[in-house]
Amino acid sequence: MDDDWEERARRAIERHDDGLARLPEGADERQRQLTRAGNAAWAAGLSLLVLGRRDEGARWLLRAADRYRESWPSAPPGSWGRPIGSLKARLIAGDLEGAQADAAWALEAGAAESASPIGLYAAALAQLVLGQDAAAGRLAVGLRDREDFPGPVVDSLTALASGDADGYATAVRALLADFEAREEFLEGVPIADTVLALQALAAWRGTTVTLASPMLPAT
Repeated sequence: MDDDWEERARRAIERHDDGLARLPEGADERQRQLTRAGNAAWAAGLSLLVLGRRDEGARWLLRAADRYRESWPSAPPGSWGRPIGSLKARLIAGDLEGAQADAAWALEAGAAESASPIGLYAAALAQLVLGQDAAAGRLAVGLRDREDFPGPVVDSLTALASGDADGYATAVRALLADFEAREEFLEGVPIADTVLALQALAAWRGTTVTLASPMLPAT
């Protein structure tokens, strides 16, 4: 199995480096290429974490965050997946200072005023990173009854915002089960990335939930 993850990491690093070497000059083509490079760096980082190469994996996750941020100025309006991806990458990599900077970026860009659930999710995650729990809780509650947004994510955000450790444990386990039932993953990397990001955020808040799954790197 390690050979599979080694190959995933190798291919992802090649895609990232090749993408940066061939950046187009046109703004739209360039932002698309940067996003693809970010996705490749993301895949490399997660694959290396599975292999137990924590420091190397973190470095690639930070590269992913950088590529998403670089792609933002020319991205279409409402491209909230970029700040979400950057925030999650920095959370998983353990970069609190960088996550706080990206959280401020997401909020300054207007995520909290977005009409889309993805934008509101970006805002709630950013507010949790910045310790703005009451605001994060209000946004999370607004996502609760939407059919186009996963309930376990909402429940996890709400529990973190309210300091409900037991509620968070229940919600994050439900989210992990949701990932285990999925068949499609970004870049084909079967890892519960949102769980990893929320677990990092919870740990910074003093909440520890022990999880074990093929979808999570061994700790």
